[in-house]
Parts: sequence; structure tokens; C-alpha cells
Amino acid sequence: MSERTEVLVVGAGQAGIAMSEHLTAQGIDHLVLERGRIAERWRSGRWDSLVANGPAWHDRFPSMSMDAEPDAFVPKEQVADYFVDYATLLGAPVRTGVAVTSVTKVHGSPQFLAETSAGPIECRFVVAATGPFQTPVVPSLIPATAGLCQLHSADYRNPGQLPPGGVLVVGGGASGAQIAAELRESGREVWLSLSAHDRPPRRYRGRDNVWWLGVLGKWDRTTPAEGAEHVTFAVSGAKGGHTVDFRELAATGVTLVGRTESFGDGVIGFAPDLAENIACGDADYRAFLDEADAYVESNGLDLPPALPEDRRVLPDPPCLTDPLSSLDVAAAGIGAVVWATGYRTDYGWLKVDSFDAAGRPRHQRGVADEPGVYFLGLPWLSRRGSSFIWGVWHDAKYLADQIEIQRTYLAYGSEAR
Repeated sequence: MSERTEVLVVGAGQAGIAMSEHLTAQGIDHLVLERGRIAERWRSGRWDSLVANGPAWHDRFPSMSMDAEPDAFVPKEQVADYFVDYATLLGAPVRTGVAVTSVTKVHGSPQFLAETSAGPIECRFVVAATGPFQTPVVPSLIPATAGLCQLHSADYRNPGQLPPGGVLVVGGGASGAQIAAELRESGREVWLSLSAHDRPPRRYRGRDNVWWLGVLGKWDRTTPAEGAEHVTFAVSGAKGGHTVDFRELAATGVTLVGRTESFGDGVIGFAPDLAENIACGDADYRAFLDEADAYVESNGLDLPPALPEDRRVLPDPPCLTDPLSSLDVAAAGIGAVVWATGYRTDYGWLKVDSFDAAGRPRHQRGVADEPGVYFLGLPWLSRRGSSFIWGVWHDAKYLADQIEIQRTYLAYGSEAR
């Protein structure tokens, strides 16, 4: 016999815990299932030295502060502990160690049936709160027969994990930049393959990047700029937080190369786009400062003045003025490739008609085409901040409201029957 709940929430990361809070506030019966531990991705899907990319005053839910200095960048284990403590405070109905293998619509009924490792569960509403970091994307560019250790950033832990030799890090977002810096500091020879990226300042005029994104209205943008849907975002919370400067990284000994595009006969080929990618990142950085300065002036804010070093540009390193077009793996002594190339979603368990031909969810602000199904925690679900800790909390409130609206419709006339 199946267990019953009104709302089944799949995933107990930041999205699932936020959803539980708002369902509880509405008095809606629900159950949260998690195949690992609460916030498992923060613990086992990240490298050892990872810290949150936003300061503690910002990267949290509104109802509970992080146990840290407001401007600190909290280590990953402490972030995970925060969500465990939050779930405990809520008394959230979370069951860990339970995998959901499929969710299907019950024919001729408004119910859904979830098959799980702990038995079947029937529900009226399903919230897919598994987030964007589901399946690591590793390009099928370098074959396993090449003799290189290849792993995704989700599986990278520390420099000692890799075999001897140099390392090619592919991906110039926050993960790639931080991993490349860590590997170089450990004494490795490192090549960092860059593609298009945004490169904002960590702090400017006494305020963190996240503050500027807020006051400039950038967190609340509902759609990305045209052509920027998949542009990476290079900023770091490591070592107290700093601006990612690829010229500065090159000065430490990291060799910058263009986008990795080919492999053959032991040679990795790079696109001739390194200078363009660096220039675009520089332009994004300058535009951010200009917009911030204009905001300060137009609003008469009493902030510290801009400093000359804020717009300092280091000399172009040789790897930028005379970029490599290829790299012979054996001659360079490369032993490993770390793919910091992002993730794709995987909703193979959710067997409903709410996906396009590419497997992407069809929804409006998380409300799926299939009545009774909801998505939470995805980038740009409702706005730029949707996949961030504070943003997912606000999206969860909206979805809980939508579920309550549907419950009201479904309950119409039931008192008379």
C-alpha cells in the first residue's frame, strides 16, 4: 500500500529546504526526500577548499543568519551545516537516504505516484527541487585511450588527488579559476583554457559585488542579455574574497590558452580566441565600475572614493600576446585534465509531459506545463538570482503560493459533498 502526502518535494538542498519552509507556513502537508544527506552537493560534490562565493550576510535565508562574520566567505561544510540546522529549526519533514526512481501521473486521477527506494508514495503535487548541478558535463573531446587522468570539477578534491605532472584546467568561471590557482600554488604547472566570461569586481568602493548587483537591479533581471545565457561568471570567495584577474593569475605562472576545441595524435588544440575572451571580460569589468560610479553620483551615496588601482590593468603576459594554438601532452608533461565545464539537468525520473526536445523543463516561473508539477532552483527560473541561496527562497515562496491557489480551486464545493 502506498504512503500518501499532499506535496512531494524531491531534493533537500537549499531549494528543498526553502520549499519546506513555505509549505509549512501555508499549513500544507508535505514530504521532502533526499537520496544523500541534506545539502549533499555542498559536501561531496565540491573540492575541499571551496567556500561560498558570496558573503555570509547575503548567502543565507532571511529567517536565520550564518554563524560567521557578516563579510566572511563560509567554507562548504559550514554551508551544508547551515541547511541542516535550518531544517531542524523548521522541523522540516525530510527523509534522507531515499532515492526517487520515478514519478508518474496516475491515469484518471489528479494524483502522482512516486517510486522510491523506500517504497511507493502518492501525492497531489510534485516539486522538483534537485537544482541545476545534477549531471557533470564532460566534453567527449579527449578519449580515455589518451592516457590522461580526466575528471570533472565535481570530482576534483585537492592537488594531491591528481597524478604527477602538469594540469590543463578547462573553464574560466569561478570553479576553473579557483582550481587553477590552487593547483599552481601547490607547485603544479598549469594551463587554464578560457572561453567567454563575465568578470566583475569582488568589492568596489567599500561594497561587495552582491550588494552592487542588488542596488543596480541586476539580481532581479528576468532574462539574460541576448547571447549571454551560458556565459560564465568569474569571481572568487577564496582567501577572503578577491577579484579574478587572469593577467594576475598568469603572473603566478599559470599559462592562459583559448577555448579547448580539438584533440588528435596527443595534441590538444585551442581556438584563437584568448585575446578576445580576455578583452570581453575586461570590458564587462569596466562597465560594472562605470555603472556603479553613475549610481553613486545620481543617488548621492556617501561611499569611499574609487581608487586608481580599481582600474589598474597589468601588462599582457606572453601567453596572451603570443597565445598557444596547441599543446603536445607528452612534451608538456601534462598528467591530468580538470573539466570545469558545468552541469546539465537530469529529470529522467520525472516522467511527465513538461520537457522540450532537449530535455529542458517547460515552465513559467517554475510552474510546469503539467498541472501539479513545479520546478525550483534552476538558473533564471524567475530572475538572475533564482539559483542562489537567497533567490531560491523567494522562488519557493511563490511556488508555495501557487500550490495553495490550486488547493483552493480543488477544494471548491467539497464542503457541500
